Amino acid sequence: MASGLTQIAAVTGMNLRNIPQRWSSSLVAVLGIGGVTLVLVALLSIAAGFKVALEGSGSDDVAMILRGGSNNELSSGFGPDTVTVVSDAPGIARDSSGKPLLSPELYVLVDGLMRGKGADATTNLPLRGVGPMAPKVRKHFKITEGAMFREGTNEVIVGAGAARQYEGLEVGKQVKWGTTVWKVVGHFSDGGGIAESEVWGDTPIVQQSWMRGNSYQSIRAKLTSAEALKSLKNALTKDPRVRLEILSERQFYIDQQKLMSTIINGVGWTLAVMMGVAAIFAALNTLYNAVASRVREIATLRAMGFGGFAVVFSVLSEAIILGAVGGFIGGLLAYLTFNGMQSSTMNFASFSQITFAFTVTPELMLKGIIYGLVLTFIAGILPGIRAARMPITSGLREL
Repeated sequence: MASGLTQIAAVTGMNLRNIPQRWSSSLVAVLGIGGVTLVLVALLSIAAGFKVALEGSGSDDVAMILRGGSNNELSSGFGPDTVTVVSDAPGIARDSSGKPLLSPELYVLVDGLMRGKGADATTNLPLRGVGPMAPKVRKHFKITEGAMFREGTNEVIVGAGAARQYEGLEVGKQVKWGTTVWKVVGHFSDGGGIAESEVWGDTPIVQQSWMRGNSYQSIRAKLTSAEALKSLKNALTKDPRVRLEILSERQFYIDQQKLMSTIINGVGWTLAVMMGVAAIFAALNTLYNAVASRVREIATLRAMGFGGFAVVFSVLSEAIILGAVGGFIGGLLAYLTFNGMQSSTMNFASFSQITFAFTVTPELMLKGIIYGLVLTFIAGILPGIRAARMPITSGLREL
């Protein structure tokens, strides 16, 4: 009688060599697992893309300053006196003329007409009032078409993502938001970050159009270094004139994406589990057919002294191979189909539409493959046990 490892190797090898003879049923299992993996990876790539768009926008050496107790720009607000206090605080970088590199900003929502969705398909489009320092506190800001808006005018520039997703924002077009008719004079990019989902205009004009007086909602401040955030925070926290929330821009965006990522990941895994049940049944059918076609073979091996564990292992090996192939195909299709595809979704932290690109990472593809392996392993347990418990005499009668 052969040793345990020899038995496992012999039975498993024999089983795997017979897979081509059952190609049609095996293909059904592979496609089922591949479909589940494709859907799972595609949905999770939405959350990954959303995360990249937000977290990729943030810098450790840029401070995000909000009103105390606020966790987003919409709930924040302060006056020019706060801006003055912040500009004199330690740790803030200055340009060649000695001016502090900080940008007080106002954030409002306007109606944006989604491209190709019909006249009534409007969503919240962010319009940000900024000053001349705004481009200097963004990492990758670049005018890609047209020119920067002029201060004191109703000109605006549009982010690359917003220009793709919304109608009527081409350079030279005019659009009415609030009480003002705005003229689009340029498009800009920011390394794929969240700023590309926005429209920028001159702060005083935005304040006037929405009757916001001279208020702001956030300040972005370029720091002398990432370590300078601590000294800035200490100074402003101890200053009795202001009550502010101060954190790095990167941390701000990490916090902003948590809710949306949780929702998308929850939906993705829920659908994957539901589809996975169907895929398990498809794999079960394949593996039961495999066992049924090997009744005589298994009975003969058992009569020769081969143990039941070797038979179970051979069935599970076939299941795992089918799962690995299906998971790889599904992950590869997700990458080829969705990676880099532009889309938009609601940012629940700001109640505005954000543009992003589906991002299929190696980690997501690995998760899909592992999920396929888990499904087929589960599906292989019962057929494997059935094969191991099959009466030898019943199988030999098939000879």
